[in-house]
Amino acid sequence: MSVADSTTPAVDRKREQRGWTWYDWANSVFPTSVALVFLSGYLTAVAEEAAKADTARNGPAACAESALRACDISLFGLYFPAGSLWGYLLSVATVVQVLVLPLMGAIADRTQNKRRMLGALAFAGSTATVALSLVSGDNWHLGVVLFILGNICYGASVVVYYAFLPEIADPDERDAVSARGWAFGYLGGGIALAVHLALFVGHDAIGLSESAAVRIAFVLSGLWWAGFTLVPLARLKRHQAPHGTESGASVITAGFTELRATARQARMFPLTLAFLATYLIYTDGIATVANVSAQYGRDELLLDETVLITTILIVQFVAFFGGVLHGRLARSWGAKRTIMVSLCVWIVVVGAAFFVQAGQQVQFYALAAGIGLVLGGTNALSRSLFSQMIPPGREAQYFSLYEVGERSTSWLGPLVFAGVGQATGSFRLAIISLVIFFVVGFVLLIFVPVRRAIIASGNPVPTNV
Repeated sequence: MSVADSTTPAVDRKREQRGWTWYDWANSVFPTSVALVFLSGYLTAVAEEAAKADTARNGPAACAESALRACDISLFGLYFPAGSLWGYLLSVATVVQVLVLPLMGAIADRTQNKRRMLGALAFAGSTATVALSLVSGDNWHLGVVLFILGNICYGASVVVYYAFLPEIADPDERDAVSARGWAFGYLGGGIALAVHLALFVGHDAIGLSESAAVRIAFVLSGLWWAGFTLVPLARLKRHQAPHGTESGASVITAGFTELRATARQARMFPLTLAFLATYLIYTDGIATVANVSAQYGRDELLLDETVLITTILIVQFVAFFGGVLHGRLARSWGAKRTIMVSLCVWIVVVGAAFFVQAGQQVQFYALAAGIGLVLGGTNALSRSLFSQMIPPGREAQYFSLYEVGERSTSWLGPLVFAGVGQATGSFRLAIISLVIFFVVGFVLLIFVPVRRAIIASGNPVPTNV
C-alpha cells in the first residue's frame, strides 16, 4: 500500500520513521557544504587557472584582439568569463533535473524495491562528491560533469525519499515525522559544515594548502552522505508498488508509461495543484532570502567573511530547533495554520532586514536566527501537507513535480532582488521587495481548501488540518 498500514506494529513503524529521518541528515551535506560553501569558489578558481594558462599560451595581445576570448574559458565553442561558470552551471544542472526527475519519480512508483533505488542514487551521488577531490589544476570540465551527476542523484534520491513518507507514517503522524526529518537534516548539515570549516580555516596549522583542505572536505562530504545513508537503508522496509509488477530494465519503460498517465490525470486533482502552485510562490521567497543573505551582508552591511560564515552556522543550528517547534505546533494547530503563522514570521524577518545597520554583527546574527527559526519548519510542513493531497500510488511522481516546480521557479526571486537592486541602487529595497512572495503565498494559502483536497485525492483526513 502507499499509505501507512495501520496493522503494522507501532514499534516497527517508529523504527522506520527514525531510520527515514537519517536520510535528511545524510544528504544535507551536499547542498550545504558542497554546493553552498565550497564548490562555487573552488571551481571558479580552477576555471580561472585554466583561463590564465590559456592566456599564457596565446599571449596578452590575443585578449585585445579577440574580445577577451583567450582570457576566458570555453565549452563547446562558447567563450565566457571564468567567474560566470558557477552561475551557468547551476542553470544547466537545474534544467537537467527538470528533465530527469519526473521520469525518476515515475520509475520509483513502479519499482518493486524503492529502498534499493534510494541506495543506488545516494551512493552514486556520494561517489561523484568524493570524485570532486580529483578536480585540480585546470580541469574544471571534470568538476562540471561531477557536479551535474551529483546534483541529479541528490534530487532524484530526495524524490524517492519523500515518497516513503506516506508509507511509513499515518496522516496524524506525518507532520511531526516530516518536521523531525527536516530539523535533523539541518543539524546534520550544520555539524558537517562546522567540521569542514574548521578544516578549511585551520589548514595552515595542519600543513595543508587551502586547495587540499577543500578537496578533503569533498571526500568527507561524500563519505558522510554514503555512510549515514546506511541507516535508513537498514531500517526502511521494502514497500511494494501498488500498481507495478515490473523489475529490471522494464521498470524504465513502465516509468515512461506511468509518467504519461500521471500527466493526463493531474488535472483531475486541481486542489492539489493549487496548493503546489501556492507553495512554489512562497518557497521561491524562502530560497531567495537564504541565497542572497550573504550578498546582502557583504555588499550592503559591509560585513566580513568570518561574520558571514558564522551566520551560515547560526541558520543551520537554529533551523533544527525551528523544525522541531513547527512539528509540535502543527500537532495542535494543523499544518496549514502553522505554515500561515510561519509565513507571517517570514514577513516580519524580511522587513527587519531592511533596518539592520551596516557593520552591526549582532543585528545580523539576530536576523539569521529569525531566518533559521522558520526556514526548516515552513518547508517541512509543506512537504507533509502535500503528501496528504497526493493520489495513492503516485507519491514519487507528484514529489518529482514538487521538486521540479521548486527548481523551475527558483529564478523569479533572484530576478526580483537583482532587478530592484539595479533599478534603485539599494540592496535594502531589494531585500524588502521579497516580502511580496510571502504575502502572496499567505493570501493564496487562505483559499486552498486543504480538507477537500485531501478527500478528493482519496486519502484519509488527519485530525488537525
